[in-house]
Amino acid sequence: MIDSKQATDALADIEDTVRRVRQSQIYQVSSLVLLMWGVLACVADLAGWFWPRYGLYFWFAAYAVSAVGLVALSAYHRSKSRVRVFDGRYFLTFALIGAFGIFCCYFGHFTPRQQTAFWPIYIMLFYMMAGVWFGYAFLVIGATIIALTLIGYFYIPGLPLLLWMAAVNGGGLIVGGLWMRRS
Repeated sequence: MIDSKQATDALADIEDTVRRVRQSQIYQVSSLVLLMWGVLACVADLAGWFWPRYGLYFWFAAYAVSAVGLVALSAYHRSKSRVRVFDGRYFLTFALIGAFGIFCCYFGHFTPRQQTAFWPIYIMLFYMMAGVWFGYAFLVIGATIIALTLIGYFYIPGLPLLLWMAAVNGGGLIVGGLWMRRS
């Protein structure tokens, strides 16, 4: 027989283990998403730097590839672990985030330079909010990319901002994804 103190301690240990396993699964899937988005952001920024006239189209292509990648990742993870990673609510959430960002850009009359800084800052806000629930890695990644984006926006003139963003946004997401795989 165990007394109530031992039972309470055992339940606390079980709850802690469940929390750590859940965080590990979230980090595992999120790291793949971060790696995918890091590569896509880096490629889109570099392509926009080489061919500025088509920058918007490169980003539309990056969004399309990411949507396909998320569906593929979800199907792969579900077949592997029998756990649903993404469902319609996640895609609706992403669509609403994107729609509000487009709304802000359209009515805010942002210049291309302002949009280059706005989108990473806007998206990293949601990473930081996820960090409140899912772990400090999201907070650190989001805050670092926002700070570096603002440094680039205010101190790097002209088109080289896209090179900075390829390194900061794309590279930051890749480093963050690799870090989350180790956590």
